[in-house]
Amino acid sequence: MNGHPPVGTVRAAWLLARLRLRRLLNLATVSLRRKPGAGRAATAGKRRGRWILPLVMALMMTLAFSHLSHQIVVNLHCELTPGDVCAGQVDAAGRERVATDDMREAPFTSGLARGLAMELWLLWLVALLVPLGSRELAQPDWDLEWLVTLPVRRKGLLWARVLERTVTNPTGWLVLWPAALMIGWHAGLDWTAPLAATVAALALLALAAAVRTLVDTGLRLSLPPSQLRNLQAAISVAAMPLIYLVIALSTGANGMTMGWARAWPAWTLWTPPGLVVQWLDARAAPAAIGFGALLALQAALLLAAALALLERQLSTGVVAASSREAARAQRPPPATRRALPGTALQRRELQLLARDRTFLVQSLVVPLVIIGSQLFFTGRMDAMTELATDGALLASIAFGLGSYVLLLSAFQTINTEGQSLWLLYTFPATLERMLLEKARLWAALAMVYPAAVFAVGIGLGPAIDVDLIARIALVALGVPVFALIAVALGVFASDPLAQEAGARVRPTYVYLYSVLAALYGYALYTTEWAHRAAVVVLLAGLALALWQKARDHLPYLLDPTSASPPRVSAADAMIAALLFFAAQVIALAVIHRGGGLPSLSELALALAISGATVWALMRFVYWRMGTNGVPVFRHGPVLPAVLAGATWAVPAIAAGVLWLLVVRHFGLGQLKPDGAIALPLLLAIACVAAPFSEEFIFRGLLFGGLRRSLPFMAAAVASAALFAVVHPPLSMLPVFVLGLCTACAYGRNGGLLAPVVTHALYNGVMIFIQA
Repeated sequence: MNGHPPVGTVRAAWLLARLRLRRLLNLATVSLRRKPGAGRAATAGKRRGRWILPLVMALMMTLAFSHLSHQIVVNLHCELTPGDVCAGQVDAAGRERVATDDMREAPFTSGLARGLAMELWLLWLVALLVPLGSRELAQPDWDLEWLVTLPVRRKGLLWARVLERTVTNPTGWLVLWPAALMIGWHAGLDWTAPLAATVAALALLALAAAVRTLVDTGLRLSLPPSQLRNLQAAISVAAMPLIYLVIALSTGANGMTMGWARAWPAWTLWTPPGLVVQWLDARAAPAAIGFGALLALQAALLLAAALALLERQLSTGVVAASSREAARAQRPPPATRRALPGTALQRRELQLLARDRTFLVQSLVVPLVIIGSQLFFTGRMDAMTELATDGALLASIAFGLGSYVLLLSAFQTINTEGQSLWLLYTFPATLERMLLEKARLWAALAMVYPAAVFAVGIGLGPAIDVDLIARIALVALGVPVFALIAVALGVFASDPLAQEAGARVRPTYVYLYSVLAALYGYALYTTEWAHRAAVVVLLAGLALALWQKARDHLPYLLDPTSASPPRVSAADAMIAALLFFAAQVIALAVIHRGGGLPSLSELALALAISGATVWALMRFVYWRMGTNGVPVFRHGPVLPAVLAGATWAVPAIAAGVLWLLVVRHFGLGQLKPDGAIALPLLLAIACVAAPFSEEFIFRGLLFGGLRRSLPFMAAAVASAALFAVVHPPLSMLPVFVLGLCTACAYGRNGGLLAPVVTHALYNGVMIFIQA
């Protein structure tokens, strides 16, 4: 102890718990530290505000788990209570209302109490296995080796370790506290339910912390690091099905988990999770005191036994003979490595994947576990028999597997390089090109699972129809697009300078990727070709925009004090387009009165208002940031620009008139001006306001931003496609031609005046013909 008196157990536990909490806070807020510009230090106010985003995310996740727990309690009551109190309720709202009233009026039935005990047991296992399966177990350094050097008695140190792992178990708090809260609330605790849920969660988390400490200490002392890495990968895989087991309790009566709940043994009500249920459901003070005392006694005895075993484990020290790997003889690489396909960088990536078992399991096995658990535990395995007839289900499973592979592999491209990322900057190739090679590799690997799923579905199916071919094409196109999205988001999500492995990936971007993947899943389910085209084009454009933004960020990955200079990019156009349509929705909500669809006049007014708002907002932001490359209205003499715009309007108008004739001939419908607005005012809006705002967004920002990354025609086609899909389906084709013509006018002239003239003449002629 170096002459220092030992620190008391309570003080040691408090200090270590504070240290762990501070570490978790640093990990959560490291991604929010804005990279200061050259010579500019972050202000104190910005440092104080780092906690806002993690707090908002934690609240949103807690609300989501609370809603899920509420659904579980209601479903268990309706399925396990004798008499079927929920019978006759045709909608979910009536079912929840009847079940809630019934539970609050009388104590839980035996079946419901057993089902809730099973739920808490499963969640307790999640709270145990998820932290145990973290990368901390496979790290070569073990913090207990230096903790024992502190002036703290061993018993006090172990109690402190259990306490800090009790308090600092975010997964445990996230799953156990909402479950206990909903049980207490349905038992009639009302506003005291949060406090009771906190006490219940602390009791269960303390036991999970003791078991976790007991297990990982024994593993550290008995297994070498190579076996620990394998075991860590296995534990991380085993923890995932448990989450879907619990989620299955909220889906209905057909899942496997509901069958387990019906047969769950009654003696588990006298274990800690069961006692938590009985304590929360105690409707009288004597019963609450009795169950609470029994829960406290069990927890104290189990903790004391775990601490006694821990002391016995550490009786000979914390360094075991088998805890360090022996040196291995160097062997020449096998000849098969030279036969690996792909470029040299892709072969290197495949070799690293084969060596890192954890990454291999995470990339190629975990997606199967996730999709399989969702189908198996929710009782939808019978849906697998529908693969031959349900093309939407077949495509969703195929794309789901591919997108999960990309999330767990391509998304980690920068993160897996870790501290050796600087080596890539020394290669005789740009980092952008190397990341693109990795994206192509992961896209090819991710396509293996969709190909296998489609092969099974086609083998079981009687015939291949046009709809199935279209869904196969959507998946084949979506996987490469999301490979690019995953790598681009991984650039922003990764912090290669972080010392802690947990701080190297920012979870916000993981959620963003999941939302985008869910949006693409809508394209697989819908049968409307216009909706499919809109989703595919929008996400492909977003992939290009994100990649351009990531490319600008790549030179500054290893420099915490510098950032790329502000320049107009395609990502700015995507943001402006979203603001444009959000402003239109708000304006329509104010302008439109009465029921039915809005009229053409109302749409035109909303468009003019939203266009002016977005233009003013973007110009203000660019002015404040000093952004380079902001599109200008006039570039050079006015007359040549007007003539160029009029020239490019001719093919656009010709395409529009031809399409209008086709539409009228086949009776597909048309859009006519109404009498709610004067024709001159309508022409002013359609020929001035709309061209000015839309050309600023789609030509000045989108086409101009894409020109920094793509050839002229590729940028013109991409911007025209995005311009077309945000218009009504009936006008997509002529609007696409208009987008190409305005892009050519803008590219040749360099100012917005020429494409505005093209756009204005096109709108004017179309309105004149239809009027």
